[in-house]
Amino acid sequence: MLATCGSPPRADRGIAVAPSSPAEARSPLASGGPAAAPATGALLGAWVRPESLTQAGRVTGVADFERDLGRRLDVVHTYRRLREEFGTSSDRTFLESGATLMFSWTGGPSAEVVLGEHDEVIRERARQARDLGVPVLLRLRWEMDRPNLLAEVGSPDEYVAAWRHTRAIFAEEGARNVSWVWCPTEKGFATGRAQDFYPGDDQVDWTCVDVYAGSELTPVGDLLEPFLHWAAARPHPIMIGEYGVSRAWSASQRADWLHDAHRVFRANTQIKAVLYFESNPDHRTPSGEFALRPDPAPLAAFRTTATDPWFHRPQPR
Repeated sequence: MLATCGSPPRADRGIAVAPSSPAEARSPLASGGPAAAPATGALLGAWVRPESLTQAGRVTGVADFERDLGRRLDVVHTYRRLREEFGTSSDRTFLESGATLMFSWTGGPSAEVVLGEHDEVIRERARQARDLGVPVLLRLRWEMDRPNLLAEVGSPDEYVAAWRHTRAIFAEEGARNVSWVWCPTEKGFATGRAQDFYPGDDQVDWTCVDVYAGSELTPVGDLLEPFLHWAAARPHPIMIGEYGVSRAWSASQRADWLHDAHRVFRANTQIKAVLYFESNPDHRTPSGEFALRPDPAPLAAFRTTATDPWFHRPQPR
């Protein structure tokens, strides 16, 4: 049921859905900024929730996951609240291993950011990002379209103003090694809510979406289609910032969903990075648990993606 049927029509950039604007209206695909997208294929990454949220625990968690996959991750994903630092010892360990870091950073409440109440903290994070000395990805206040974040995010206009204010401070502090990732949910595109939070083509380096099969087992292509229609008209590479299939489903159903996701990601060549959510958050039902391990079948299905050369960072010649 989850398999992609037939060969979908292909448009510019290999988009496997009909784009929302004609080919002549779309700009060439941009690089993705300092943390550039590969010319062909896509990067593979993950957030790996460690057993212990210590610096050593974070490193061990990623290393164990990489061992299970039989390869290193191209992108290591990590989460930070407003006052949590960039450039921790685990951050630097991942960078030294050759991975690109993606920080999903809450920033501050939009209304407070626009008023300048968090400028000092934002400047400190900008300097910390700059001083890493290598390209990094910054996913600022992801999933801003979720209704339960309304008190923090505010209106779309407030969110966009906060984004622009934050990015301007990073520029003032010389953090030119940062690629800016804008990342709502796939549900937000289905309802039409997400698009209003877009800061503008000049403010974004990667367009991104989070997509899950939680309490409903919907094929990933169906979930992504509204976003892909919208993103086809944007000049940026696409990132799947988080994806996962929950333990509410059988091991074989999870494996089938992951195999289908592999096919969908390959068919849509504007997709340049895919990051799994290897995590079972606390106090969740099975529909909110997405870790692949220790279930052999879904882990093996994800390993199919991990071992496909399409999802490997090109090696320098």
